[in-house]
Amino acid sequence: MTPLINLAAEPKSAEVTDWAARLGWVAGLLIFIGFVYWLMRQGWKWRGTLQSGLPELPAVPDTLGEAKLELSGRYHGSTTAGQWLDRIVAHGLGTRSRVELTLTDQGLAVVRPGANDFFIPAEALREARLDKGIAGKVLTEGGLLIVTWAHGETLIDSGFRSDHAAEHAAWVEAVNSMNSTNHASTTEGTAR
Repeated sequence: MTPLINLAAEPKSAEVTDWAARLGWVAGLLIFIGFVYWLMRQGWKWRGTLQSGLPELPAVPDTLGEAKLELSGRYHGSTTAGQWLDRIVAHGLGTRSRVELTLTDQGLAVVRPGANDFFIPAEALREARLDKGIAGKVLTEGGLLIVTWAHGETLIDSGFRSDHAAEHAAWVEAVNSMNSTNHASTTEGTAR
């Protein structure tokens, strides 16, 4: 019985917090996080500099004509065609945003509140498909509408997600039928 009494009788004081060491660790962690953020920002700017040879994006024309399809949703970014992780950041193409798409006989109008709007002429459209991912965004299979288009000498994949994913199939069909119509008329024109 004496050992238990001895244990209970020993004075034990509460540990004192070393505030200087704790604040030093917190400050060090905040500096590290700030440094990592700065490196990421420098990488984004460097990628934009590497892609500076990309021509300016065409502006949305004042008159588009009759809309074949319209879509509201999200723009998730653009990559080099066929390379879903090679993000393009030049001219604001890397900025995610809300989007309003309008497909007409003239092409595809991409209106992005808070970001640069642009226009993809009908002759620049190459194809549309359903996919599961683009740089920085991965969804379920077929959850993303990818539109491939030519800009200058670069083929670009742009990723969109409609607020109503059931609309994606109609967009794929419409863009691909426009593309086959454009290629047929181009082939006829060169054959004459």
